[in-house]
Amino acid sequence: MVKKITSSLERPIKASVNYLNFYYGGTTHALKDITMPVGDKQVTALIGPSGCGKTTLLRCFNRMHDLYPGNRYKGEIALEPDGINLLSNKIDPIEVRMRISMVFQRPNPFPKSIYENVAYGLRVRGESKRGVIDEKVEKALRRAALWNEVKDRLNDLAFNLSGGQQQRLCIARALATDPEIVLFDEPTSALDPIATSSIEELISQLKEKVTILIVTHSMQQAARVSDYTAFMYLGELVEFGKTEVIFNNPLNKKTLDYVNGRFG
Repeated sequence: MVKKITSSLERPIKASVNYLNFYYGGTTHALKDITMPVGDKQVTALIGPSGCGKTTLLRCFNRMHDLYPGNRYKGEIALEPDGINLLSNKIDPIEVRMRISMVFQRPNPFPKSIYENVAYGLRVRGESKRGVIDEKVEKALRRAALWNEVKDRLNDLAFNLSGGQQQRLCIARALATDPEIVLFDEPTSALDPIATSSIEELISQLKEKVTILIVTHSMQQAARVSDYTAFMYLGELVEFGKTEVIFNNPLNKKTLDYVNGRFG
């Protein structure tokens, strides 16, 4: 069992980051003793200037750093209610990625049909029954608010969709395996304002069913979509709290300077 952290969250903890350190190539100390809770079925935003470690932290949750040699974790990310350490070498990273999905900065549909994009994770998990896959594909597309737009063209190439539709397709793909947490890495930075608004509305709806962590370069977006916000600087967690407190009455002067645009 992993260590517990105390929390003032209004909901149960879905995950807790405990004294997490991360090293690129074994030497570059990118994250330094990060400790914070992640509330169940809430949106937690990670903000801070470029290079502060927010995407590095996000990618620890689904072990993306394992794909590159020499990277090293120290500390824990505990997933509840199991109380397992996601960073343990006894835990299969593939299984971690089934439980914790990720949506990237730019839409990255596979060179497959709309249907096969959403079905991909299910097939990787070993699902072969067409009826089950059909049901889960439709459910995921509905949850991503895309079903009505693509239900008559499921065999079309995903690349034929607009940029905003492609990103919603990637969200549907992430949701198809019924993950417990979805990670969003600046999911609207490549989209126009209309598509951005659509994705933000979708995130607000999704948190009723799934826990969300989002890295965003936009403080306005963090204020709009998140329940809690973590401000990071130079690999350290400077302040964590309710979003309205972080933006309106932060405890740390560095947080105040950042949200007021004095640096970053």
